[in-house]
Amino acid sequence: MKKLYLHHLLLSYLLIICTGIFAFSQQQEAESGIDSVMKQYDMIGLSVAVVKHGKIIYTHSFGLKNKETSTPLSNSDIFRIASISKSFSSTSIMQLVEAKKLSLSDDVSSLIGFKVRNPKYPDRVITLKMLLSHTSSLNDSQGYFTLDVLNPEKNLDWAKCYSEYAPGEKYSYCNLNFNMIGTIIEKISGQRFDKYVKQHILDPLGLYAGYEVSALDTTKFVTLYEYDPQTKNYTPDPAAYNPRKNEIENYIPGYSTPIFSPTGGMKISATGLAKYMTMHMYFGKYGKIRIIKKKSSHLMQTPVLNGYGLALLTSNGLIPGKTMVGHTGSAYGLYSLMFFQPKEKFGIVAITNGCNVDYEAGFNPALKAVANVLYENLIK
Repeated sequence: MKKLYLHHLLLSYLLIICTGIFAFSQQQEAESGIDSVMKQYDMIGLSVAVVKHGKIIYTHSFGLKNKETSTPLSNSDIFRIASISKSFSSTSIMQLVEAKKLSLSDDVSSLIGFKVRNPKYPDRVITLKMLLSHTSSLNDSQGYFTLDVLNPEKNLDWAKCYSEYAPGEKYSYCNLNFNMIGTIIEKISGQRFDKYVKQHILDPLGLYAGYEVSALDTTKFVTLYEYDPQTKNYTPDPAAYNPRKNEIENYIPGYSTPIFSPTGGMKISATGLAKYMTMHMYFGKYGKIRIIKKKSSHLMQTPVLNGYGLALLTSNGLIPGKTMVGHTGSAYGLYSLMFFQPKEKFGIVAITNGCNVDYEAGFNPALKAVANVLYENLIK
């Protein structure tokens, strides 16, 4: 019996060793593939995280955090992630809906404090859900960094903020929608937008992240680089981390919210974003922490038009044969990607601070290639 026990024990150890060797080999294959992608697209830096069955199985950072100082990128460094930020705003809205402080069918005019109506369709109510799903008929032609562009009392050209089609009839991506969403969160909750997200999403998940630049360790910020195809040079863009101290000192609660950019201003690491993504993968829950109810999470992931739900997109275009849910982001030279498969329970986060290729068919080709390398080697 003792010999049989030792035999089984030896086999178990061998199995563990072989599994470890195989995993290490697959990781090496993934990193080799990513190195090739980075060279192909002249990427400056890249941070990735892979989730499988609810656990982060791989995180790694490649290349440079800062090109001028040759500082290497690390997993704890944080990026301004651009439009993936919208899902944090939407998650906050769902919390307020659950608390019965809001309804997705609410008239935005009554929530925002001034008239929000497409002048071509004055009797058509623009609802909160329309803002969240980019079906409001609003556009960014007048900008989106202040609500003044839409406020009839502040801008004579306010009507230009509306498109030709009726609210609810078409999908058209619009950043102004989500700066309004952030303002509504502030008005309804009574908290400044960035502080609300920190208290109700970031802190419960244990994430080091946020919208306010001055509240974060600026040494962790990853420099973002705009690529100029004419000169073939990269230029750092400091505007990504503008602290906006003067604007914050003169802040008007429930109106100045775009200062924090609810539409794109979240700063977080790839690893932190992977934890947040996992919460959505498990329909509002991360471990024992529930952020939103399952019903709310399903609603966020349910397409309204063009595959877009409430700040989460359903797409078949990232990994062949897989229907993925998530979001992308691009601003100041950064490109970000967060997508997961809600049934198979895997997900991928990839963020670069600079590359020389733009979107094709809804995805940055460099990040799409990275996602497929990670899937083939670490998930499939």
